[in-house]
Formats: sequence, structure tokens, C-alpha cells
Amino acid sequence: MAAYIQSEQVAMLALSRVQVPQLALIRELIDSVGSAKELLENATNIGDIVPGATPRLRQLLCDRSLVELAEKEMEFIASKGIKLVCFGDEAYPCRLAECADAPLVLHSLGNADLNARHIVSIVGTRHATEYGKALCENFVADLARFAPGTLIVSGLAYGIDVCAHRAALKAGLPTIGVLAHGLDRIYPGAHRATAKQMLENGGLLTEFMSGTNSFPSNFVQRNRIVAGMADATVVVESASKGGSLITASLALGYDRDSFAFPGRVNDQYSQGCNELVSRNRAALITSAYDFVEAMNWDVATAKKSAGDLQAELFPELSPEETAVMTALRDSSDGLQVNQMVVQLNIPINRLLPLLFEMEMKGLVKAVAGGCYRAVMM
Repeated sequence: MAAYIQSEQVAMLALSRVQVPQLALIRELIDSVGSAKELLENATNIGDIVPGATPRLRQLLCDRSLVELAEKEMEFIASKGIKLVCFGDEAYPCRLAECADAPLVLHSLGNADLNARHIVSIVGTRHATEYGKALCENFVADLARFAPGTLIVSGLAYGIDVCAHRAALKAGLPTIGVLAHGLDRIYPGAHRATAKQMLENGGLLTEFMSGTNSFPSNFVQRNRIVAGMADATVVVESASKGGSLITASLALGYDRDSFAFPGRVNDQYSQGCNELVSRNRAALITSAYDFVEAMNWDVATAKKSAGDLQAELFPELSPEETAVMTALRDSSDGLQVNQMVVQLNIPINRLLPLLFEMEMKGLVKAVAGGCYRAVMM
């Protein structure tokens, strides 16, 4: 190219657009030459610097449009307050840097520490059931007690993804949404308000430049960041096929821990989780305590917190309240009022005000179909 490059960041951005079979090749070339800037400025004679460099590689590196696009993107980044985090920077996610296909650059909005002490990715189906949402919410709420400050990572998609982000915000945990497009847009648009909240405690992250649409292939690329930047991936609900299973597989490939919540054998959106467990592709968990213990994250503190939590969640319940809670916790789909009347032998004129009182205490909630579910499982 034999041309002046504005900065190392511009060079890294330009190189991130070079289409090579393995991303690690570009990093190796940068290491060989000394910097991304020097690599591009000496692209025309790359064969003299890097023995074995092919004519095709020289052609790719000499594409002036890559630099022009990068320079334009730097203007967008500056205008929007975006942080460009390059591979090798102190702020670059150290866990992700261990992955062979780690991206050269990340575009970051918000205030999250991408190298937090504990990072957990939570993924699942876009068609989350009430069961899955409750699992996700309770898991994140308890995790905030057991491992304060844990960074929750997901993909801002419908279903379990956005449930994880919202649960983190509610519990006071930082949360990052990894996007499959540029930071000039939010997809899906329905999650724009949640994304805005996340900028105050967490943020948004992507490897894609502005103007990049959310093509299907981008979601698979996005998933490797979700898996790679975390200590572990937790699958809450998944059908037998889906992006969350890809993320779990990527986590295993990166030698990271993978966990799954089980479900009933006939439930469509538990099939993927059950298969992960049965094939030893993920460890089974039923609570945040199971997870913290498996990760060996200060288990003694978690035990004490679990005991305190149990005392808070069920403070001196009456015998009738205890019976209702036990019945509802044993039914993943919840129970209708007439079922409880028969099962618990409590007259309906007593049961209805009892359920109302329990709902006011936050112990149960009414769901579709005239059913009630236990809030704290």
C-alpha cells in the first residue's frame, strides 16, 4: 500500500475487514511486522517482510478502500462516544483474547468492565416460556447475592436474552448486549429502552462497523464473542436446534464451562437443554447456588447467602401458605384455583383471599389460564 495510515486504530479497523480464512493469520502478521499500521504501510512488499506471503494476501492488504472505510468509521466512532477496543489493548476482554478466532476490534458503548472478576453468558430460546423466564430471573437475582458484580452477557434478542439483561438491571448487576450489527442501530427495536438502560450499568458490544445489517450469519459470529468473553455459558431454555446450542458448543470449544437448566422431557423448549445434559455437553444446574458451587466461586459465602435468602423468602408462613407454596413449587406449569381446592382441601372462599394475600407478599403470581405459580422456586 505504501501509504500513510492515520493511526494504529485505523489500521486495526481496516485489517478487521480483510477476508481471510483464519482471523489468527492477521494477528500473526501484525506480530511479525510489529504493528497493524506498519503492516498496511508496507503491504506492497509484504513478501519481503513475511516469507511465504501469497499474492492474494498482498492484494487484500493493498485494498485502499479498507483504509478509507476505516477512516470514515473513526469519524462515526468519535461522534457517538464509542470506544474502539483493539486486540492487545488493556481493556480488550482477556478471556476472549485466548480464543483463536477473537476479533481484531470491538466497538463498545457504556461503562462495563470487559474484564470483570466474574462473567457469565446467559442464552436461550427466543420463545421463552413462563417457566424459562422465572428460572432466568431467579438465577440472576440469586447470582447477585452469591457473586456480586458478576457481568451478565447475552445477545439482546427476544426471549431469554432480554430477560437476562432485564433481570441483571433489576438486580443491580452490570450487563452487556453483544450485537450482530453496527452500533448505529438496535435490533430488535422493541428492546431500545432496555439497551438505553444498559448503557448506565453495562453496555453494548459488537465487532461490526456502523451500517452493518443483522444478517443471519452475523448472529453465529456474534455468538462466539458471547461464549468467548465469559467464564461460563448458561443455557436456560432451548429447542433441539437454535443459536443458544451453538453458543454452548462454542464455549466447550474454548474450554469454558457450559451449564443447562433441565425441563420436562416433552417440553419443546427444554429439549435442547436436556440433550446438552444427556450428552455431557453441559452440566445440569437447578439454581444459582449449584452454578456458583460448580464454578468454585467462594462457596462458603454462597452457602451463608443461600441460608439468609431462604429465611427471607419464606418468613414464618402459615400452614396454609406453606401448603400452597409446596404445591406450586412441585408444579412447573402452575395450578388452577379449582385444582388447589381439591389438592389442598382448602375451601374456595378461603383460598381466593389467601392467594391474594400471598400475591401481595410477592410469593405467588397469577399467570395465563387462570393459574398461579410460585414466584420463588
